[in-house]
Amino acid sequence: MELRHLRYFIAVAEEGSLTLAAGKRLHTAQPSLSRQIRDLEHEVGVQLMSRSVRGIDLTAAGKAFLDHARLALAQVDAAADAARKAAQPIRKTLAIGFQTGHEMNWLPRAMHVLRDELTNIQVTISSDYSPDLAEALVRGRLDVAFLRAEPAFDLCYRVVDHEPLIVLMPADHRLASRDAVHPRELVGEIFIGGSNKATVLRAVTEDYLRRSGLDIKLDYGVDNLAMAMSLVASTGGLSLMPAYARNLLPRSVVSRPLEGEAPTIDLVVGYNKANASPTLKLFLSRVDALIDRASGTSGDPVGEGGGWSNDRYARQTDHLP
Repeated sequence: MELRHLRYFIAVAEEGSLTLAAGKRLHTAQPSLSRQIRDLEHEVGVQLMSRSVRGIDLTAAGKAFLDHARLALAQVDAAADAARKAAQPIRKTLAIGFQTGHEMNWLPRAMHVLRDELTNIQVTISSDYSPDLAEALVRGRLDVAFLRAEPAFDLCYRVVDHEPLIVLMPADHRLASRDAVHPRELVGEIFIGGSNKATVLRAVTEDYLRRSGLDIKLDYGVDNLAMAMSLVASTGGLSLMPAYARNLLPRSVVSRPLEGEAPTIDLVVGYNKANASPTLKLFLSRVDALIDRASGTSGDPVGEGGGWSNDRYARQTDHLP
């Protein structure tokens, strides 16, 4: 088994299509990609993928293999990055990542808790999708990130916010006149949700629909909020997205809260426990102050159970851009 087999498998699993993975991600021919997947399944000894009318679905064995494949690649890249860093002089730096859209609220707060040390710290800032941030933490490219608690990565997380899901819709949709949307109103509409890559959002959404007794199938899966807004505007569909989306909506898309108790998705501060950076330790020591500054209260504003954890089940927080 070679590393390229793992990269090919992950690309197909995340795209849900051999054609898309071959052209969009891997820039290779589809027959060649199909052959690589068959070689991988032969090496593992079980079927990892199956074809359906929707594209490519993972078997139970494939789902189990996917998490380990991602971790294996991340560890290989982390080893190379660690070697490069070890060859460089030690510098007082802090690399912070934000799930795209969250830097608007959380970057000023993060800088505030470090304000006394900023003249002595070189801070680099980036924004990306949550799974990519988690991978960057594992590889050592980021020291800390504001993201979702991604279950496929062995990281430590601290919950800093519980975001309710809201309904995105076209500005001229019939439901735009409502103050709130009952979940039954989602039935019969084009539905846009998280893709296989946006695992945390997808899991929270599917759990909410199941608890609401609704059998709603996903029409479009998206990796990020920008894609969701574009599809809402172009298809006339509805989407459940975290509440921070309200700050980023174009004029063609509006939001409404859900009636009743809306599902929530956690925003967390994540880091790699193997990262020994003293600047990271300084930042982590001030996370309580960061949370207090965001909530305007003393104590733990996210409630009991919001502490650090590296337990895989606990890190799912409810369980996901």
